[in-house]
Amino acid sequence: MSFQMPVYHHPDFTKELFLQAPDAVWETAEKDGVAPEDYHSTSMYPEYFKIDGTWTLAQESRMDSCVILRENGRLDVVEARNIKKGDKVILGRTEKCEQGIYMHCRGFEESKDVLEDQFVFRQGRSRETSYARDYDKLFDLLRYEKEHGGKIVWVMGPAFAFDAGARAAMSALIDHGYAQALLAGNALATHDLEGALLHTALGQDIYTQKSQPNGHYNHLDVCNKVRKSGSIPQFIEEYHLNDGILCSCVRNHVPVVLAGSIRDDGPLPEVIRDVYEAANAMRAQIRDCTTVICLATMLHTIATGNMTPSFRVLADGTIRPVYLYTVDADEFVVNKLLDRGSLSATTMVTNVQDFITRVARGLSVLP
Repeated sequence: MSFQMPVYHHPDFTKELFLQAPDAVWETAEKDGVAPEDYHSTSMYPEYFKIDGTWTLAQESRMDSCVILRENGRLDVVEARNIKKGDKVILGRTEKCEQGIYMHCRGFEESKDVLEDQFVFRQGRSRETSYARDYDKLFDLLRYEKEHGGKIVWVMGPAFAFDAGARAAMSALIDHGYAQALLAGNALATHDLEGALLHTALGQDIYTQKSQPNGHYNHLDVCNKVRKSGSIPQFIEEYHLNDGILCSCVRNHVPVVLAGSIRDDGPLPEVIRDVYEAANAMRAQIRDCTTVICLATMLHTIATGNMTPSFRVLADGTIRPVYLYTVDADEFVVNKLLDRGSLSATTMVTNVQDFITRVARGLSVLP
């Protein structure tokens, strides 16, 4: 295996810049869900805060959240809506030690010149880009994650459910241990189950793409049947289904988070209808992930990207990168995530059905 986990380089806290920096300041929240003025908003990068003279890493970071200083000295990163009255919220809008806050953007690079860190936007890739090396690196990464207990989270749009080959490829990846969680919406699950039961998606045969008589009822009928069964696993058992993405998740006990939408039919019983409950459920899976692969779903991709830090602190204290991939046939979609500041993402502009089949074959889980 050629994959090598990058070594994390901590900032050199013996430099004058860090020694002369003041302690970070905080202010008590006066109301639930409301941050004090001049609150500090986090990024996906490692951020250190000088607390009582010691630089401390906020270990579970994410985009656009607040930092709470706990009584035991721990720094928690929480969404503003989850701030509680009395929380000590870190203040400061600078990131180069001026207010006891330091953002460490290049910790996984060999260059240790921490003074040149920059948090910059806009670095896109196009459909003309060669992705051969990206595929090879991804194959090595996924093998590494499987062999070393990593957590691979897939974020998927419904495009996979419309193609028999893509469903088979994703199912094989799940069956061979290359998925530890799936984040999606009602549509992916509904059409995948429609494919398992009726071999259609939105009434079209998932192999020939031929529309079936009255096929526009198929997904509605599937929703209705699943709701009658009471749950997706019960539906799969009652109808003796054994192919596709959801069947593989149920068979392998892979957690599935289905976030609701105003567009949803049904929806399926497992769909989380409250947007903040859905966000919390997604965040629970992202909290300990090590690789995230977002495929053909702009809104889920942006939501997940905002939840995903560029690093993870392991149980032994080791800091490793979190790998984030975003794949779509549209350049706008993949660059949208980069434009929102997620520079740690690797973007690939390609048909996701072809992508997943190539990944499955590259990992030798498909013939």
